[in-house]
Amino acid sequence: MNDKARYIKGRKHARDKAMQALYQWQISGEELDWIRDMYIEEQGVASGDPEYFVELLYQVPQNLTAIDAAWQAFTDRPRDQLDPIETSILRIATWELMAHLEIPWRAVINEAIKLARSYGADDGHKFVNGVLDPLARKLRPLETAAHEGRDDGAG
Repeated sequence: MNDKARYIKGRKHARDKAMQALYQWQISGEELDWIRDMYIEEQGVASGDPEYFVELLYQVPQNLTAIDAAWQAFTDRPRDQLDPIETSILRIATWELMAHLEIPWRAVINEAIKLARSYGADDGHKFVNGVLDPLARKLRPLETAAHEGRDDGAG
């Protein structure tokens, strides 16, 4: 496996574990430091990208008001009526769209859809996509417009 593939795989693993950890935080209200230690020691976070896991685990809650306001503008459901797994996925993806411009917007959405298919409710991935697609257009207008302007069939 080359370095780029190892990097991408590590990020996927970190994102997966961060989604689980943020779900746990959301449901239990446990301290982030305790959750971090538990995931690093017992959940195999070290085999991925532990720095990225820690960033997501702390930055999402630290920026929760802005993150939730951004994605909630694209749903008509109150947050307390949403599946907590899908909420965690939307929060991570929104953070990535806001703070990680090096990750292409389509990659952010694709990773969120994969998480929703693996962990979310039936058809949860459709909901996640339906929220993130217009959010990406709002947060990354130049990047998304450049993609829409293609006529090479890259879709």
